Amino acid sequence: MHHRFLTRGRRSAPGPALALAAAAWLGLTAAAASAAEQPDLIFRKSTVFKLLTPNDKLATYAIDDPEVEGVACHFTVPERGGISGWLGVAEQVSDISLACRQVGPIHFKQKFAQGEEMFRRRRSILFKKMQIVRGCDVKRNVLVYVVYSDKLIEGSPKNSTSSVPIMPWGSEPPQRCADWVEQ
Repeated sequence: MHHRFLTRGRRSAPGPALALAAAAWLGLTAAAASAAEQPDLIFRKSTVFKLLTPNDKLATYAIDDPEVEGVACHFTVPERGGISGWLGVAEQVSDISLACRQVGPIHFKQKFAQGEEMFRRRRSILFKKMQIVRGCDVKRNVLVYVVYSDKLIEGSPKNSTSSVPIMPWGSEPPQRCADWVEQ
C-alpha cells in the first residue's frame, strides 16, 4: 500500500517537469531568435564597490549596423548595481557614449530615412529606452549616428554623436549615402 501511495505521488509530478522542459525550449528558441539583434558585450568595468550586492559598472558593447554592411558601433552604458540593479528594476542613467567606425567595404542593404532607428534597448523596467539612430550628411558623404535615451513623457538631453566617413575599401569606389536616403 505504501508503494501505491508513492506511485500516485509520482503520477502528478510530470506537470512541473513538462512545464520546465517547455520553458527551457521556449527560452532557447527565443534566445536564438533575438541573438542577431543583441549587441556583443566587450567588457564590464566596476566603478562603485558594493559590499553585498553587485557593483555599479560600465559595460561596453559592439553592434553592427543591420542595414549598412561595413559599419560597427561601440557604446558604453552605466549599469546600476545594488539590490535594485540585481533585481533588474533600477532605472539606468542616460549617460551613454558612442563610437562608430567603418570596418569593411560599406554596402547599403536598403534605403533609409534620416534619423531612422538602428538599435533600441530598454533602460528601465517600464518607460525608458536607449536608441541609436542613423542619418546621412549628404554634402560630405558621411554616416552620422546619435545615441540618446527617452522616456514616455520626458526625454533626456544627454546624447553622443559619431560620424563615419564613407571611404574606399580596397579597389572598390565608395558608395554615396545620398543615393540611399529616402526622399
